Amino acid sequence: MARAAEDAGLGYVAVCDHIAIPRDRAAAMGTAWWDTVATLAYLAAVTERVRLLSHIACVTYRHPLQTAKQWLTLDRLSGGRTILGVGAGHVDGEFAALGVDFRQRGALLDEAIDGLRAAFADEFSSHDGPAWSWKEMGQRPRPVQDRIPIWVAGSSDAALRRAARRGDGWLPQGPPERGMAASIAWLHELRASAGRADEPFTVGGLSGPLYVGDAGWDTGRAVAGAPERIAAYLRKLTAAGVDQVQVAFRSRDHHELCDQIRAFGAEVAPLVSE
Repeated sequence: MARAAEDAGLGYVAVCDHIAIPRDRAAAMGTAWWDTVATLAYLAAVTERVRLLSHIACVTYRHPLQTAKQWLTLDRLSGGRTILGVGAGHVDGEFAALGVDFRQRGALLDEAIDGLRAAFADEFSSHDGPAWSWKEMGQRPRPVQDRIPIWVAGSSDAALRRAARRGDGWLPQGPPERGMAASIAWLHELRASAGRADEPFTVGGLSGPLYVGDAGWDTGRAVAGAPERIAAYLRKLTAAGVDQVQVAFRSRDHHELCDQIRAFGAEVAPLVSE
């Protein structure tokens, strides 16, 4: 699937992050969540160009130096293809099992981002915060990228403020209450207020499920049909100010998924950028 995405010209492949799912959430969420960094490292070895994104890593679960070590290593092994997508997390039982205060997840995420910035920037980093502190701790290997991008996920006002003040990009998690266009405009206002208007920033969007062509089976709420219909739908996102769209496809097995990726790359993507 990752090779199909790369061959189709897609920008990245993404892996989510859960450590363990409480039994009372398992029916809705399942328990098959592949380890984010281990999976992306495997995909790095079987691809050459496609970027490697966590959507999202719950960095509040781990010490920032542990997370930094993983992503510094992955960036070096992949030749500089990593994008660290981070979020506050939402499964309270998972937080409880790991001994992390669910009520403090926002503050912990803010501090984790700051600690990661320090570790990514210098071989010997220091950080002094309420949850984690260290002084002159060295970490190698160093990343290939001058700056590993940190994209902040979430559709709440708090997430938008965090993305504006601390992130290199924004990854929505579902439709924002104020709508995409208004949220993006507010995001840029927040960045300007923080003195970051001239810094590189990537605004993300979510396609929701897609199906290129006539499925011949019930694809649910997927946007399906001819390439132009799907492209017209995606152009609405780019018109709202989205820089990159995370696409997902309905499929019944990995063969059909690869076929959908190939069809999208050949027939839909060129129409979106027209």
